[in-house]
Amino acid sequence: MKQQRSYLFLAPGFEEIEALATVDVLRRAGMEVCTVAVNNGSISVKGAHGVSVEADILDSDADFSDAEWLICPGGMPGATNLAESPVVTNALKEQFSRGGKIAAICASPAIVLEPLGILAGKSATCYPGMEGYIKSADTVNTPVVAHDSLITGNGPASTIGFALAIVRNSMGEDVAKETGTAMLFYPDTSKFYF
Repeated sequence: MKQQRSYLFLAPGFEEIEALATVDVLRRAGMEVCTVAVNNGSISVKGAHGVSVEADILDSDADFSDAEWLICPGGMPGATNLAESPVVTNALKEQFSRGGKIAAICASPAIVLEPLGILAGKSATCYPGMEGYIKSADTVNTPVVAHDSLITGNGPASTIGFALAIVRNSMGEDVAKETGTAMLFYPDTSKFYF
């Protein structure tokens, strides 16, 4: 069976660790992940700390209809730029309506997902201090919150755990453990909220 493709959005001001480490971990695990430039037609996107990245495709060329995961890194103004992109918000709404998988970290759960109703009735985590933006979900002070089709993370230091939660969901515990162990990282999952 062919592995479904996942997409990670890169908008100007994205948090570099959250974006690049997530892509790296997913690819190490054997997942197909494509980076998408949300940048007014430019394939090169500059992150919150001045790191420029060349995305795999432009948002205008992307077809998200068969996406396994849509992934939103945080960062400011990256999260705001994602929330203001009709391509991103429409893709997320369509993914959510068909029961597809969505992951967001740092500011993005609060700034991108909450206004779309994606967090409603669930528990979620986000960057400390942004909990006030989340009205429809229970916020949890933990690195990662993983549901069957929704994973949220709280910030840069939690990125590898966030990415491994995605791997665990898609590829199983053994692949997640093998990937984390090869990176000298496989935390006690009791510290995460699964």
